[in-house]
Amino acid sequence: MKLTTALMGAAAALALAPAAFAERGSDGELKIIYWQAPSIMNPYLSGGTKDIEAAALVIEPLARYDAAGNLTPWLVEDIPTVENGGVSEDLTSITWKLKDGIKWSDGTPFTSADVRFTWEYCTAEGGGCAQTEKYKDVVDVETPDELTAIVKFSTPKPFPYRPFVGGEAPVIQKAQFQDCMGPKAPECTEANFNPVGTGPFVVTDFRPNDVISLKANDNYRDPAKPAFATVTFKGGGDAMAAARSVLETGEFDYAWNPQLAPDVIAEMEAAGKGQVVAAFGTLVERIMVNLTDPNPELGEERATAKHPHPFLTDKAVRQALSMAIDRPLLVEIGYGKAGTTTCNVLPAPEVYASSANDSCLVQDIEGANKLLDEAGWVDSDGDGIRDKDGVQLSLLFQTSTNAVRQDFQALIKEWWKMIGVETELRNIDASVFFGGDPGSPDTYQKLFADVEMYANNFDGTDPEAYMANWACDEAPRPETQWQGNNMPRFCSEEYDAMVAEMAKTGDINKRAELAKKMNDMLMQEYVIIPLVYRGRVSAHSNTLGGVNMHPWDSETYNAADWYRIK
Repeated sequence: MKLTTALMGAAAALALAPAAFAERGSDGELKIIYWQAPSIMNPYLSGGTKDIEAAALVIEPLARYDAAGNLTPWLVEDIPTVENGGVSEDLTSITWKLKDGIKWSDGTPFTSADVRFTWEYCTAEGGGCAQTEKYKDVVDVETPDELTAIVKFSTPKPFPYRPFVGGEAPVIQKAQFQDCMGPKAPECTEANFNPVGTGPFVVTDFRPNDVISLKANDNYRDPAKPAFATVTFKGGGDAMAAARSVLETGEFDYAWNPQLAPDVIAEMEAAGKGQVVAAFGTLVERIMVNLTDPNPELGEERATAKHPHPFLTDKAVRQALSMAIDRPLLVEIGYGKAGTTTCNVLPAPEVYASSANDSCLVQDIEGANKLLDEAGWVDSDGDGIRDKDGVQLSLLFQTSTNAVRQDFQALIKEWWKMIGVETELRNIDASVFFGGDPGSPDTYQKLFADVEMYANNFDGTDPEAYMANWACDEAPRPETQWQGNNMPRFCSEEYDAMVAEMAKTGDINKRAELAKKMNDMLMQEYVIIPLVYRGRVSAHSNTLGGVNMHPWDSETYNAADWYRIK
């Protein structure tokens, strides 16, 4: 299920790579456009993909994932294992050996103290870290010398590669962020907008939800990289304009996520100025169902566990909403070959993909109506909206502003109308929706609506951290600065127990069994309604080389290797 151009693009990049670099900055300006504009350069304060990918140009993790999903060393000498002595025999610690000579962009040494500090920063009380699941069960990070960081776990960890691995868990500089701990974290505007990094570029100007200007990092570890002297990272607008700016006008070099109908993309690509690249990983477009009451009259307690939702706490209602959806039609109109149907929030790798929920593949309006009838939801006054005990099935459905998503909203609204559910639609600028501003009422973490739609995935091929997103303590709330990834506010002791068990289970078959069970619980409780298993799709100019599109890490992870094809 990959677009042909993905393979062509990768082959071209590999073929031209050896002659790519003459000297740092020799290829001038690189122009990137993300129609979802970054609002911050600190992924610990935002779970939005746009922010994580922009930050990846500047700050880096200890290790990343390659195109095959394998761990590869980044700021370290090698990947620690039990065999090479880097992971303890009892699986309670992992020792990272930092590469010697790496410098921060301000010229100071990158040391193990920065690694330890990053853990302290994300786990500081009241800090509202968006990536807390990456540091679950970490009890200490020892630093016996400047190039050694030993991560200590409270329990054996058969998969100890969550902390400091992948674009969602980079290392930040202690000197810059040490006064930004806990509740002070969102207040450190200079650090959050202009982080000192070890990556190929440095921010020279950051305009939230607009433009980021960057230049080559003079202290980057490879003296021949990056090839580009400057980067203009344009945010905002819409997917149509972003795709056109690469594929038709050639104004930009790289456009992220041109979320458009497949025939529109094909017509643009035919102009011959650029190519579309795609890869299937774990990206799922889904509807998140709010189990809490978002009524603004509740004040600071709205959308918190203190107030259950007036009707979405009824499983029959949630199930009926899912049954009414025609997923094959959504794939056809929204993604074509770049999408397929799914009934899982965890669709891949194959060993983790459940087949227990496949009934969702067939729309069942009649069954949904029968289910609601049996649950006592009836249209008592003939207005077309079901009600029960004075509560109407009337909901607010929000998502980010995008042509495909608005098409999906319109269709789903009509399907839900057919089962007696009234739906009000709201679309929010993507830069705001996926932002991490704790003061904004419109972020997807706050979910001040009844249901919301977006897509998400995870770094690498192991789903342990991803499935931990729906543990009870991952629910966004005022105490976490509204950070967290459990948007439905789902809470189950049984689910939490499986999260804890997977964290200490080494056998791949048992890990797969646990992951499937967690996926199936979420699906069969209908707190997440999967819609489309999406390929990750972007577009780049035919003159941009080195792009290695894959779904296991940030798309900009190897921007140091990008270059201008002469």
